[in-house]
Amino acid sequence: MQESRLFKIVYYLLDKGQATASELAETFEVSVRTIYRDIDSLSGAGIPIYTETGRNGGIHLMDDFVLDKAVFSEQEKQDILAALQSINITQNKNNSQTLQKLSAMFHLHSENWLEVDFSRWGSREFDNKRFELLKSAIIHCKSVKIHYAGSSGGISERIVQPCKLSYKGKEWYLKAFCTKKQDWRIFKLNRMLDLEVLDQCFPRRNFPEPIDRFEGEYHQITLRFPKEMAYRVYDEFDETQIQQQENGDIIASAQMPEDGWLVGYLLSFGAQAEVLSPAYLKHVLAEQAKLIYEKNKI
Repeated sequence: MQESRLFKIVYYLLDKGQATASELAETFEVSVRTIYRDIDSLSGAGIPIYTETGRNGGIHLMDDFVLDKAVFSEQEKQDILAALQSINITQNKNNSQTLQKLSAMFHLHSENWLEVDFSRWGSREFDNKRFELLKSAIIHCKSVKIHYAGSSGGISERIVQPCKLSYKGKEWYLKAFCTKKQDWRIFKLNRMLDLEVLDQCFPRRNFPEPIDRFEGEYHQITLRFPKEMAYRVYDEFDETQIQQQENGDIIASAQMPEDGWLVGYLLSFGAQAEVLSPAYLKHVLAEQAKLIYEKNKI
């Protein structure tokens, strides 16, 4: 408990510049005597902290103090810089400036060894703008009006109260409270055709985690692919879900939602995917393939 409080005192002084002993005691709910003992402990640990008497006195950190050896290990500092370096969703110049400042503060050179870009090919400008608008709406608790292409078909207008952006399974999602449904929903960013940040404010609330509100029930789906489809199979499935057969065929088995998305997903493999189970899904897929043929035959 004391170690946690010592770190919090340092962060508090970095943020405020200075504080009185009574202010710190009230903030951390301890006695003034305990605060002075903490100051002695910090000073003994090498933190340049000192007290100053007089009208404008108080507890200070030296002006040139930075979060260096006293707080973060070398590995922790490298991890912080790598995390900043890797996130390349919006090409925000502030990220680059922050990275430079932290590199200087930590006295480290950040090697440019990793890049993560979550935007789609050819859609960076649109994706970046949408991401920035949603980020701003979440931070400032502003409602957002969206036109959304739902999985059941059709485009609906929604006013949502955004809570959190989430990246999962190669896709970005928005966790938000939908005023139309009066319930929490998860929206896929790629299905937002346009959005507008409104002047309507809402009280900040936490998304009710853990929760899985993706529509449809999940069932075990088993598929067979020829060896030529290995590149796509390993893109879509985890290694633990894949079995290589002696003849080169690949068996993939995973829990999937049985809804309209599943049929479209399986059809995206063309004639290269064979449904092994459940058996009724073979019939559904075959009927859809017939409809495709009828609509496109010459």
